[in-house]
Amino acid sequence: MADLLDDHAIDKALADLPDWRRDGDALVLTAELPSFPTAIKVVDQVAERAERANHHPDIDIRWRKLTFSCSTHSDGGITELDVRMAGEISDCVRALRD
Repeated sequence: MADLLDDHAIDKALADLPDWRRDGDALVLTAELPSFPTAIKVVDQVAERAERANHHPDIDIRWRKLTFSCSTHSDGGITELDVRMAGEISDCVRALRD
């Protein structure tokens, strides 16, 4: 089990995660990619990293718009695992969006 982050720690983490926001007990990012195939490539890259970390985000796919939600459901909120996964997701999005 991971320790839940308090509000201060979450705010600090969000300062280093541009485009992410807090939605209740989750960190959320919505990203629009140039095309549907590019969006799916991002999902594939995130899936590989999530498998390696054994920590999986919720992913909503709407054509070329992806919404990622990171929460440690087993612990009931946001942990350092979610912050790390959010950073990994940002790297994947940035690499294919730019």
